[in-house]
Amino acid sequence: MKAIVVTDQAAGTAGMTLAERPEPQAAINDVVVEVHASRFVPTELAWPSTWTDRLGRDRTPSTPGHELTGVVTALGYGTTGLLVGQRVVGLTDWYRDGTLAESATVEARNLAPLPGDVDFTVGASLPISGLTAWQGLFEHGRLQAGQSVLAHGAAGAVGAMVTQLAREFGAYVIGTGRAADRQKALDFGAMEFVDLDNDTLADVAGVDLVFDVIGGDIQMQSAGLIRAGGTLVTVVGPPEARPADGLAVDFVVESDRAQLGEIVQRARDGRLRTNIGNVATLDDAVAALNPTERISGQTIIRVRP
Repeated sequence: MKAIVVTDQAAGTAGMTLAERPEPQAAINDVVVEVHASRFVPTELAWPSTWTDRLGRDRTPSTPGHELTGVVTALGYGTTGLLVGQRVVGLTDWYRDGTLAESATVEARNLAPLPGDVDFTVGASLPISGLTAWQGLFEHGRLQAGQSVLAHGAAGAVGAMVTQLAREFGAYVIGTGRAADRQKALDFGAMEFVDLDNDTLADVAGVDLVFDVIGGDIQMQSAGLIRAGGTLVTVVGPPEARPADGLAVDFVVESDRAQLGEIVQRARDGRLRTNIGNVATLDDAVAALNPTERISGQTIIRVRP
């Protein structure tokens, strides 16, 4: 089968190549998925799991990409809950070969059914961004209706999901980003927008929850904007700053079939809009993942028409 592979961490996305790889085989509790659409997160090339196995041994050439939609073509021994021919959406394990390929093996528990009226391309944009937003807001941030949320990168993949879900659950959302992102952030539901290049972040004060996808100085400033009892939630590693009288939580997104089902249903009925900027074929994936200009929105690789 055709797949994108990486062998050189220093080369980054420029080191991606399209290659022939063996067809995957389903182990116990696995399924083989014929991939229809996939998404790659640029930070994957900094993850140790892209390059080594759990024992630290080199596992290159490895196939990146961990989000997929597709159709189940085979079941491993003991696999339950899914059927051959079923449309699915989900995440692959970080240490496995990923989804920028014609087929992939996935633990059955990491997949959710994909309704027939949800496009494969739309579905592939949901797992990491949707689950990150859901878990950060509701599991780690314990968001309540009527609270205020400062959503950094509100026009980005995760930020757009944070903004929409927080609004749905009754929060007042202040989005941040570049000046060019203002209208998109407002369209996704932010009530206010802070241009991080030109506005003063410190003018925002007394928020209940900061959702940080940036880190660094922005995180340091944001910690001081949280009211007593509030929470800083970050996905960029251990927090460098903490609220004076609140919590700071960092987390790595986890696969969750029930939560993914909730997210897919919201995309299906229009409560969640995806943030897709470019769609490319697997043959054109290397070029699409090495853009010469900024792409506003996610790049989705459509493996099959």
